[in-house]
Amino acid sequence: MAALRVLELYSGIGGMHQALRESCTYAEVVAAVDVNTLANDVYKHNFPSTPLWAKTIEGITLKEFDRLSFDMILMSPPCQPFTRLQKLPKYLLLENVKGFESSSARNELLQTLATCGFKYQEFLLSPTCLGIPNSRLRYFLIAKLHQEPFSFQAPSQILTRFPDQDPEDLLKEEVADKVGETSSSLLSEEKNVDPNIGPDCSSKKSLPKGAFLFKLETVEEMERKHNQDNDSSIQMLKDFLEEENEEMSQYFLPPKSLLRYALLLDIVKPTCRRSTCFTKGYGHYVEGTGSVLQTAVDVQLESVFKHLDELPEEEKLIKLSTLKLRYFTPREIANLHGFPLEFGFPEKITVKQCYRLLGNSLNVHVVAKLISILLE
Repeated sequence: MAALRVLELYSGIGGMHQALRESCTYAEVVAAVDVNTLANDVYKHNFPSTPLWAKTIEGITLKEFDRLSFDMILMSPPCQPFTRLQKLPKYLLLENVKGFESSSARNELLQTLATCGFKYQEFLLSPTCLGIPNSRLRYFLIAKLHQEPFSFQAPSQILTRFPDQDPEDLLKEEVADKVGETSSSLLSEEKNVDPNIGPDCSSKKSLPKGAFLFKLETVEEMERKHNQDNDSSIQMLKDFLEEENEEMSQYFLPPKSLLRYALLLDIVKPTCRRSTCFTKGYGHYVEGTGSVLQTAVDVQLESVFKHLDELPEEEKLIKLSTLKLRYFTPREIANLHGFPLEFGFPEKITVKQCYRLLGNSLNVHVVAKLISILLE
């Protein structure tokens, strides 16, 4: 049997390629295409034998495309190069940010797929559905040409679980209804005001809804986080962390950031089963770019944040410093994204650049499972 010939568009650091490997598909990536120089350096570092084209999709001629003779396209974000092709691929997998499902670009894409004879299924998935403690809700589409529909196919509906998970929960209503429902389950990703759980929730019953307890923490937020951290189907963050060592000092939040953003930080402990979406601004910007880790695990958040506003700046800083807050390292974020330990970054890539590249990447485990489903 010949290997499946795969074309990887907008290849980034190679998340799709890594997912293809993980899916154990007998396949060869015949070309990867991206214009980002840094991302290409990381790609070459990890997949040195794959032809890498540093050019735009528009800059590739029809002859060049057809010469590749590919069976499958993996792409993130989507474009529609197959509309220009004389020979269409048998399989497509496409990833984009949440929100794409309600865009005109998505409607055009679906029209084109139907016209070309593709059977397709859309998903909105987060790594949490695979037990990974990280919220990263993304749009996915899988499609196959001139074949039987998927056994689980739900036309005009978006699945929010994999087909082998909780059949009753599989289907969402039409796209318009879907947006509100998914945003509530990932409030931390949308609002970014996502503090941790206090040691004592006994007073919350008597408080009105929406009341702040401490650190901008509402009753609803505390309950939601408490439920997430007690969900044993999700792994604990400690399973994805590096060992604490002297080199970790570079990741601790500077005093200025502690004082300015303390109330807005999403603080998690190693035993938590959640973290917010890590964006490309992580480590550079503080607000809304991803969770920070409390390494002083015995210190109670509530004891630090209660009446913090009433203290002079120096005392505030002393209290906040007791939490020993640090950023997740690039390796830890790569772990949460499903990149194996052997996946690395060239030495010349800085920590800030690593964060940026990982923030633009995808979850390898989620894509690997979708590839397996597509090729079943």
